[in-house]
Amino acid sequence: MQSTAFSFSPSVSLPKLRRPSNPTAYGRRFDPICISSSLKSSDHANSSNVAVSASLPRRSWSLGSSSSSSFKLRPWSPLPERAGYADANRFELRATSVPESAGESARSDSIFKTLELGALFGLWYLFNIYFNIYNKQVLKVFPYPVTVTLAQFAVGTVLVLFMWGFNLYKRPKLSGSQLASIVPLAVVHTLGNLFTNMSLGKVAVSFTHTVKAMEPFFSVVLSAMFLGEFPTPWVVASLVPIVGGVALASATEASFNWAGFWSAMASNLTNQSRNVLSKKVMVKKEESMDNITLFSIITVMSFFLLSPVTIFMEGVKFTPSFVTSAGLNVKQVYIRSLIAALCFHAYQQVSYMILQRVSPVTHSVGNCVKRVVVIVSSVLFFKTPVSPINSIGTGVALAGVFLYSRVKRIKPKPKAA
Repeated sequence: MQSTAFSFSPSVSLPKLRRPSNPTAYGRRFDPICISSSLKSSDHANSSNVAVSASLPRRSWSLGSSSSSSFKLRPWSPLPERAGYADANRFELRATSVPESAGESARSDSIFKTLELGALFGLWYLFNIYFNIYNKQVLKVFPYPVTVTLAQFAVGTVLVLFMWGFNLYKRPKLSGSQLASIVPLAVVHTLGNLFTNMSLGKVAVSFTHTVKAMEPFFSVVLSAMFLGEFPTPWVVASLVPIVGGVALASATEASFNWAGFWSAMASNLTNQSRNVLSKKVMVKKEESMDNITLFSIITVMSFFLLSPVTIFMEGVKFTPSFVTSAGLNVKQVYIRSLIAALCFHAYQQVSYMILQRVSPVTHSVGNCVKRVVVIVSSVLFFKTPVSPINSIGTGVALAGVFLYSRVKRIKPKPKAA
């Protein structure tokens, strides 16, 4: 049989193929789709005779038919891609790695905030301990609680004016309606601190704070009377150990007297009245202020409210001549009074700073722990005699306070219609 040969184009000699030194110089090897897309429409011909555009180098095919039916195909040399074509049609997946420094920064920021919060709680407890110790030392030798309370408000007022004057804290702009709303809060705030100092002057620090553990009881009663907020059964149940523990501690307290007991109870009443009033007499939302600013304003108001009352009830008793005539060390009394006043204002400020960072429930639990720390530290410092039954009563009352702070957030289920 005769062999038949078909020739598409004149045969040309092909140079020996060499692997390019730069693999990316020519890009990809032969791709018929790529070739067809690079041809112009005018370069297409009928299926029998195909003419490739002159812009591309002409290639030759040799297709033979013989008795051995051998089929030979010459290899194609790689075609150079048009400039910019590979970049335009290449699809690449790139994985961007997140730098480890981002995660480390977040973790370090979280650790810093935790340490900062722990430091604030430590300062809160420390300032409370020093306030109660130095305040008790002053009241033991200088039995004028109204004058001592006024001195504490005076130091607080100086600190507030100093912060406002040097722009350490923004000075508020108050309207007449805001002042009218804050005055009742300042009144009960003044009475609450006055009754606390009266109780500290009559009984032991540990007993005053044990009685003040009954604050949740007054909060529940006043909220139900004036706000219509009735407690859940869980809250009522948590009040039982509080009342029972305080009663047991009072019955076995070595320093018990009715003046100190009722002063502490009056302090509970006025302090919780302040909380109820702050909800009842609400300032407009667009005119609201933060707690630190509100406390600063109340401190200044309390000083001016208590000044005439102090002169009327006790006269001017804090002069060096009077303290000396009472046989006291003027320098010692003044320094202890100053430290107590500074610690009083500092622990109030830190308490509000903590409240801005945590939930009210967490703050309430922290306040319960603070009371435990103050009671234990005062017993150790003043060597207060404590009987086993008294310790049990105090422990039960504080456990009830802790339970109250936990169940307070349990909301009653809505009634089905």
